[in-house]
Amino acid sequence: MFHSTAKEMARYESELPFIAIADPDKRLYAEFGVEARLRALLDPRAWTGILCGVASATAESLRRGKLMGNTNPHGGRIGLPADFLIAPDGRVRACKYGTHADDQWSVDEMLAQAR
Repeated sequence: MFHSTAKEMARYESELPFIAIADPDKRLYAEFGVEARLRALLDPRAWTGILCGVASATAESLRRGKLMGNTNPHGGRIGLPADFLIAPDGRVRACKYGTHADDQWSVDEMLAQAR
């Protein structure tokens, strides 16, 4: 789930390996207790991930000759991540609420949760 409009997400959705849900007004964010705080970006543990993301997006923009990211996303850029593993029947099987902007499950952690 992303705090973007469906129109904003349409540019990227075909490249995602999972189902994506537009939640531009953050209704689902609120229902799941996902917070938006400036501290998400100010925590030094997030800085490496932020710099890597900026470098990657810049390189991809230069490679493709066009801007790859949304410079003014709906809902803003400040928020804490949250990961949810949702079973086919809709039940939340596991969750992790991040404490900074780069605090989410690794692929290995997510696969371990899925087992």
